[in-house]
Amino acid sequence: MFSIIAAIGKNNELGKANRLVFHIKDDMKHFREQTSGHKVVMGRKTWDSLPGKLSGRENIVISRHSFNGPDLIVNDVDQFIKDNIDTEEEIYIIGGGTIYQTFLPYAKHLYLTEVDASDPDADVFFPSFDKSSYSQTLIRKGTENGLEYSIIKYSKA
Repeated sequence: MFSIIAAIGKNNELGKANRLVFHIKDDMKHFREQTSGHKVVMGRKTWDSLPGKLSGRENIVISRHSFNGPDLIVNDVDQFIKDNIDTEEEIYIIGGGTIYQTFLPYAKHLYLTEVDASDPDADVFFPSFDKSSYSQTLIRKGTENGLEYSIIKYSKA
């Protein structure tokens, strides 16, 4: 099964200049706890934005080009979805915007850190989705560096 994990602003902001818009330690801790021991799927730009391979996880990059570093490079995303859609294993989609858009229709769960702030300079956005199609579970709320946020799990019925 596919699950999406992201931190987004009031206007669905994700990133700018190949970096995260919001840096919240609790969100990063939540990300590590959720994804540890699982496969994480990302696009090439997200891979390039990381300081290195995410340890304790199988790093899968969707790209048309081969390069060194990740555990697996997938160049046929449709085949990857077909091969993994019915697995019981939770596979986390970690970005960026185009990858989220591609996997959103197939994701059973969305783990979203919703930040009560916006960034007019953001250049990557999370896709819009119908929240009424999901049940919502509040994982926790917090405030860090003046940013209020809620970590919410959305689950398809």
